[in-house]
Amino acid sequence: MQKNVFLGLGSNLGEREAFLEDAVRRLDSHPEINVLARSAMLQTEPVGNVAQPMFLNMAMEIETSLCPDTLLRVCLEIELANGRERKEKWGARTLDIDILFYGDKIVEKDGVTIPHPEAHTRFFVLGPLAEIAGDFQHPRLKESISAILQRI
Repeated sequence: MQKNVFLGLGSNLGEREAFLEDAVRRLDSHPEINVLARSAMLQTEPVGNVAQPMFLNMAMEIETSLCPDTLLRVCLEIELANGRERKEKWGARTLDIDILFYGDKIVEKDGVTIPHPEAHTRFFVLGPLAEIAGDFQHPRLKESISAILQRI
């Protein structure tokens, strides 16, 4: 069964735009993923460890038949193919792909938490997401992305 899924992408090392474009291309070329929409890239300040370069962030809407676990593996493989190294939490990175929402599903198992637990508190997620899905209702908060963005 096809699900509409929202992804958040970010990069703050190296050729940031090229890493994001490669992720979009790799996702779209996957036989079980269809890219429906993508936001513009937005330059944002780092969160957490702020002693690092500025980020480029964007959001995507995809349609997929992949289950959340398999989709997460695909995203991690794309990060790795773009030089992602996991050295420290909130550290600088070539590419980060987060599953923000998987339809209206709530998933909490084996390191997979959907909706993304911090999505509703982060401008760098909500800004790009509102551009492509402002009316989408957060499954836990029961508010639109646009309304949450206005609140923060």
